[in-house]
Amino acid sequence: MSDDIAAQAPFDVRYIYLAGGLFDSAEPCGSCLSCSAQARSCSHASGGCAWWGCWQWDQQAPGQYLRDFLQAAAVRRQIPMITYYELLHTSGVVDGTAEVLRVVDVSLMRRYFNDWRFVLKQIGSTTALLHLEPDFWAYAQFLALDPRLLPAAVASANPTDCGHLPNSVAGMGRCLISMARKYAPNAKVGLHASAWATKLDAHLNTNPLLDVTVEARKVADFLSLCGAAEGDFIAVEASDRDAQWYEVTTGTHRWWDPSNFNYPSFRQAFSWSKALSERLGKPHLWWQLPVGNMSMPGTWERWRDNRLDYFFDHPDQVAAAHGFGMVFGAGMEGQTNPSTDGGHFLRRSKAYFSGGGQPSCPSGLSEAR
Repeated sequence: MSDDIAAQAPFDVRYIYLAGGLFDSAEPCGSCLSCSAQARSCSHASGGCAWWGCWQWDQQAPGQYLRDFLQAAAVRRQIPMITYYELLHTSGVVDGTAEVLRVVDVSLMRRYFNDWRFVLKQIGSTTALLHLEPDFWAYAQFLALDPRLLPAAVASANPTDCGHLPNSVAGMGRCLISMARKYAPNAKVGLHASAWATKLDAHLNTNPLLDVTVEARKVADFLSLCGAAEGDFIAVEASDRDAQWYEVTTGTHRWWDPSNFNYPSFRQAFSWSKALSERLGKPHLWWQLPVGNMSMPGTWERWRDNRLDYFFDHPDQVAAAHGFGMVFGAGMEGQTNPSTDGGHFLRRSKAYFSGGGQPSCPSGLSEAR
């Protein structure tokens, strides 16, 4: 979301990605002029680099990009949300299980934990939402039903903060959450739950006989061992792209039926997310919801999708499933975004806020604790 859009409605939350890769040195760089990431100089004269810490003028100290984001959110009274998505690009492998196999590398994971500590120190006492490594946990579940059996450099890579934790993917998740408690005590932190982590996408299921709550509990049990129950919330998503984009470019059907008579449906997705929250005892946040709407022409950055309108039309269903928030945004370039949707997202947001919003726990419903 652009700054001008973010300023036009009383949004509660604004999120950014920290992704792209890490510094080449063992520790975060002290200067962007002398820093390099993925063998490329971070100086502006060289075109900049992948590390988020130098996503600003190279005369400014590393981390200014994040500090500016936090300050802008404070001015607008918005909760800043950080989606930390560094393992894929840092690992240098293709998206998938290969990145999980790379977390045994002590040198890589030392840089990774050092960067995470640097992120947290920029946040400090600020209230924020910290969203950890979407997709990664699902790919880990592809490899083993028990993350304690998947090796990872944790205590060996970060004895300073996590010397007491096992060298496993389970220990890795717990380490990230433990570090957040230590360095950013006012932040709320959560892992990411993918509906496809069991190798059967519960959000796209077309079989009415499948019990998606069983699939949700499998995901919850895996994430619980990774520390999700020690966090504050769990992040979930509907789709990383607009439904029409998938239809046109890949020939696949990613629509959810708004009547809830056919599958996939919104009711099915909410059944899955509710079971997930109840198993973990944590509320969930819908993240990166597609911004497309049904008036779009079906072109680059202007694709159709029905999820934005359904979520705004039925926030009571979101809350009844233990959802506490809806965060919208494109998951890839070329998707509909708030600057290309004809003002639809902004109009729906303003109407929602002016109507008083939705209580996070409807009357008669026990809130996920």
